[in-house]
Amino acid sequence: MTGDLISQQPWQIPQGLIQQALEEFPITDEVAILNHHDGNFFYGQWSIKDQYKGTAWEHILNTLPNPAGEARIIKLSSGEAYPAHADIDNRWHLNLTGERSFLIDLENKKMFECVHDNHWYYMDAGRIHSAANYGPRDRLQLVVREPLRTFAPGVEHVNITITLSTIQESYRYKFDNTISPWLNRTNMKHGICDFSWTENTVSFRLIKSLIPELKSLITNEYSLSMC
Repeated sequence: MTGDLISQQPWQIPQGLIQQALEEFPITDEVAILNHHDGNFFYGQWSIKDQYKGTAWEHILNTLPNPAGEARIIKLSSGEAYPAHADIDNRWHLNLTGERSFLIDLENKKMFECVHDNHWYYMDAGRIHSAANYGPRDRLQLVVREPLRTFAPGVEHVNITITLSTIQESYRYKFDNTISPWLNRTNMKHGICDFSWTENTVSFRLIKSLIPELKSLITNEYSLSMC
């Protein structure tokens, strides 16, 4: 795997706009979602919520030229960190507040400071990673999901369902550290489509030639069905 966990993008936020946005709509909850989807969470169109239309938050989102999914402002309090995990979808990050806060590439043991430079950053969320706030105040990040990819019509595929084989502790942690990195890489190669999930089930269509790769990841903790 090459490249860094995060990479700076050329798209910048006008000076002072972030502060204006935070003053217009102060963030008090752990997560604030700025937009809503058309019924398809991972693949559909997302539109700004009515309360944010015409505000600095809409202006900030419009500086991201790529098609964007869910846009969340995520608060990480002083002294907090996230468990190790990977995500199926990559993300764009914009740092809003905080100091001595870091995104951490646990696979390569590298830390990336969240800096206030008004730049968007692209994150390879398929790597096992975490985030930590070692500073004295909240870290706020605007995190925007990249829509998932699809494969070409007519490709030979199977329908996949992965479920828990038993009720167990830390199943989400195990899944996100074993299967989620593969899902991310396979998505980036246009190997899956129609991904969806519930509390205990993950479903998607998979290019048939990739079945052996997936089978090699399935342990006794999960049940795999194909049709």
